[in-house]
Amino acid sequence: MQQQYRSNNFDFLRFVFALLVVISHSYPLSGTAETSQWIVQLTDGQTNYAAIGLNGFFVISGFFIYRSFDRSPSIWVFLRKRALRIFPGLFVVLLLSVMTVPLVYEGDVPLLHNKDWFTYLPYNLSLYGFQGVVSGVFDNNFYHAINGSLWTIRYEFTLYLCISVFYLVQGNQLLIRLALLITSLLMLVGYLFFKNQLGPVSLLGLVGYNILNLGTFFVLGSLLGTFVFERYVRWVFVLGLLVLLVASIYFNLYDLFKHVLFTPLILMIGFLTVRGISKFGKWGDASYGIYIYSFPIQQLLVYYFAPNVTVLMGLSVLLSIIFGILSWHLIEKRALKLKNKPFSVYRRKWLSPR
Repeated sequence: MQQQYRSNNFDFLRFVFALLVVISHSYPLSGTAETSQWIVQLTDGQTNYAAIGLNGFFVISGFFIYRSFDRSPSIWVFLRKRALRIFPGLFVVLLLSVMTVPLVYEGDVPLLHNKDWFTYLPYNLSLYGFQGVVSGVFDNNFYHAINGSLWTIRYEFTLYLCISVFYLVQGNQLLIRLALLITSLLMLVGYLFFKNQLGPVSLLGLVGYNILNLGTFFVLGSLLGTFVFERYVRWVFVLGLLVLLVASIYFNLYDLFKHVLFTPLILMIGFLTVRGISKFGKWGDASYGIYIYSFPIQQLLVYYFAPNVTVLMGLSVLLSIIFGILSWHLIEKRALKLKNKPFSVYRRKWLSPR
């Protein structure tokens, strides 16, 4: 099954989606209006590069996280896989960020007396104690957050936890499909009719609007993951979905139909065989590293050089790709090798006499 996943376009799509986020962030971080984005102008403000990237991430994640759940023999194996995918890379980027703070600190109090510096890593590593700012750092940048990209990780991990609830009925695929279908319908209705009312509402730092928007992409992706979706992939369906998506944008109805059109479209594109792209995964998966390193890279570039949006975009894309590759090969890939090892291996390793 793992080999099957590698022979598709999903690694390439994740790579592209990560770069779209980098490109989109280049505008506000350089002090340029987000309305200057070509896609914003083309869609009359209905979407932007970052939204496309994040939506795509959550669609793909929902699909394959359900597949991972379906293959994992227990909830502990499933959660260990998920933790190994997220936390090692996150810990390293947070640690490097903390180590970089003394180089750019301009606070009124000595750094060692600044509580923000000490809480930045543990709060963000906890996911639900998200801390964007260290006072005295990037205070003169257009945005003050060190890593404004990390806010989405707690949403994704929460959705992992929600999927793990299905271990209570594991093996009853009909019941799981029904639960996902009902959940997706309720979330769609909630998004369409109550998104403005629930927008300010938050729980554990999770904002209602984001739960409904990103969560619906994830749940619909998971629902399609319960089927052998790849059997139904055809170019004609892709073209049909593209036409409908373009029509929804043209008639200013994208927000109404984006979840039900964008989700199957991305998954179909992912499973199509495209020469030169379907084997993209052989180089590794740098998308997560690109995503978590790009924002602090951009903030540092703005702090030291104050580049315009074009220069910031070019430099940050290049540097983010480099850091993404390094993160994959030095941290993430090595951590993932531990996912199939039994816990007893770790216990013997750490408790055995030195």
